[in-house]
Amino acid sequence: MNNLTNEELLVLIGNAVSGDKKSLETLLLSVQDMVFNLSLRMLGTFQDAEDASQDILLKIITHLSSFKGESEFSTWVFSIASNHLKNYKKHIFAKFPLSFEYYGDDILNGKIDDVPDLTQDVEKDVLAEELKMSCTNVMLQCLDAESRCIFILGTMFKVDSRIAGDILGISPEAYRQRLSRARKKMADFLSEYCGEYGTGACRCMNRVNYAIQNHRISPDRLDFTAAKQIPIETTVEVKKAMEDIDDISQEFSYCKTYQSPESLREFIENFLDSTSCNIIRNA
Repeated sequence: MNNLTNEELLVLIGNAVSGDKKSLETLLLSVQDMVFNLSLRMLGTFQDAEDASQDILLKIITHLSSFKGESEFSTWVFSIASNHLKNYKKHIFAKFPLSFEYYGDDILNGKIDDVPDLTQDVEKDVLAEELKMSCTNVMLQCLDAESRCIFILGTMFKVDSRIAGDILGISPEAYRQRLSRARKKMADFLSEYCGEYGTGACRCMNRVNYAIQNHRISPDRLDFTAAKQIPIETTVEVKKAMEDIDDISQEFSYCKTYQSPESLREFIENFLDSTSCNIIRNA
């Protein structure tokens, strides 16, 4: 989408609304990575993120005719996706919520030495990397949904406070304050407990078998290490922030972006070829 002028984008959207399948496919494919990565950070797991991404893409199709070009298309998509994800109740952490206190207690008191080898001949350093990416992603679940969304928009997507305020329906000042608080909570937890990103005693390599036993990672499903990382610039147009929110933004190097699963592209293509497409578009 970054290569299109605003006029070209509006023409593309107009064609899509008028029923041009290729234009609609181009639009959906252009935002699928953005939608998937926001879903992944909001929900914690690849499977839940893929399911939610499908729901969001269907909402984009349904509401596309309401986009009038009064904002950036990516801002409009963020608004739809954020509202959907903040109220999403079908993911695993909606059923089993986390808190920083619970997570910290598990790090300090989990019986990691009492677990047998469960690696199934998968290299332990590979599993440790999977755990690191999974752990730092799941740690976001310790924030409430609103704070989590604010953290992701500000830290990962680097959305300016004025735009983020429009997306979330709050003032830019409130967004900046909440982003700073969420970042501090995350940074404090990392500093206290994590030996990978902070000065804590926790080491992923030592917790691999414990994590497998507790179904946090699986040797036969390495979602994070198998996924292709992509630059944030290919996910959404990133503009230089207009203000400095705080001085700890560089501490969150683990906030990586990934190429969405091939199955999500297949979902888009198959849906556009289905009879259900016209029903959704006319809903």
